[in-house]
Amino acid sequence: MANGPSSGDLSVGVLLPTREQAIRGDFAAEPLLEFARQAELLGFDSVWAGDSLTARPRLDPLVLLSAVGAATSRVTLGTAALTAALRPPLIGANMIACLDQVCGSRLVLGLGAGFPVPESEAEFAAAGVPFQGRAGRLDETAALWRGAWRSTQDGAPTGFTGRRWQAEGLDRLPVPHRPGGPPLWLAGSDTPRVLERVARMYDGWLPFLPTAGAYGRAWQRIRGLSEAAGRPADAVTPALYATITVDDDRERARRELDDYLRHYYGRSLEQMSALQAYAWGSAEECAEWLAGYVRAGARHVVLRIGSLHPESRLKEIAETVLPAVRG
Repeated sequence: MANGPSSGDLSVGVLLPTREQAIRGDFAAEPLLEFARQAELLGFDSVWAGDSLTARPRLDPLVLLSAVGAATSRVTLGTAALTAALRPPLIGANMIACLDQVCGSRLVLGLGAGFPVPESEAEFAAAGVPFQGRAGRLDETAALWRGAWRSTQDGAPTGFTGRRWQAEGLDRLPVPHRPGGPPLWLAGSDTPRVLERVARMYDGWLPFLPTAGAYGRAWQRIRGLSEAAGRPADAVTPALYATITVDDDRERARRELDDYLRHYYGRSLEQMSALQAYAWGSAEECAEWLAGYVRAGARHVVLRIGSLHPESRLKEIAETVLPAVRG
């Protein structure tokens, strides 16, 4: 794929349980590789890995996805989301180009600027990165990466001059497998500034908006802004990051999801559902909820399984939720 599925297609992916595993005190790679293999066999279109150093610790997504790329052959590999500022930009450009070579152009990068909570601010401080101005820092990092990945093309600049960084000799870095590098999706909300940035410079939009109505309104705004900027109609892939807990007993599903979020974020379902997209209940209920986002425009759905033991739910979701959403 170029930037993701076309307007008529729908892709459904699943998040690798790196954080869930870490909560349980386990950092073994093999169970995650087996999870990815099973996701591919069960018909998921993509597998994704989150990113955090100290706020919500887990295995590094770029290192993990390099192993996943060798363990799978079909699924798209993605970050949901990579906090780009936690790595020096040239090192990040080099690592991503190498990962794209490993996975043979199957890579998509969902990028986040850093969630505005105290844990993330402390994480930036621990990495020696200013928390203020993080959105501009992300945009400039993305521009430097693209410059590096295109620097070997005829006539392309081999240097970069930005507000924060200057670099020369970018053409000496390894090139990605995909000409120009992997698509860059902005993992953001529906604020006017985020929508403008998506429409102007990113290849995709990966929000976790709580309602399909809010999603649809924001997506229509992105489409209008993108057209006004002179970009092709399919320049931006509309994606969605959503968490579901499947159980025929709706109240039991709600309790499991609430427990999951208290372990994951230290916050309740009531607190988090005002910020992010959550559904719980039967497979049919979760599928119908997701279908609302698809009707609103979403074309690549990234599912996080809201359970501390998501491995036990993967097959059920693949066999029940996936066909219902696709249908």
